[in-house]
Amino acid sequence: MGGTAIEAVDHHSTTAPPAGENSDRIAVLLFVAVSVVSFVVCLASFAIRQIDVGVGAASVMLLAAGASMASRATEARRVRQLQRDWDRAHHVAAA
Repeated sequence: MGGTAIEAVDHHSTTAPPAGENSDRIAVLLFVAVSVVSFVVCLASFAIRQIDVGVGAASVMLLAAGASMASRATEARRVRQLQRDWDRAHHVAAA
């Protein structure tokens, strides 16, 4: 009779993003998509000996990857700051 018990699971708290996190990650996903496409174009260009196109695509790939990482790092820093502010406001001792 294993697996027939109904467990009380709060699905909202298990699927909701942590407090302060922005669910709008379209910009980061867009930068990642541009990076992947640029990488493929870069490889294809070098394969057919179009060096100038390959270097341009590599440049775009690196810029887009850097922008996506910077955007994600900025968002993570903002969330950490919100958590610190909440802790200070609620007198939670820092561990």
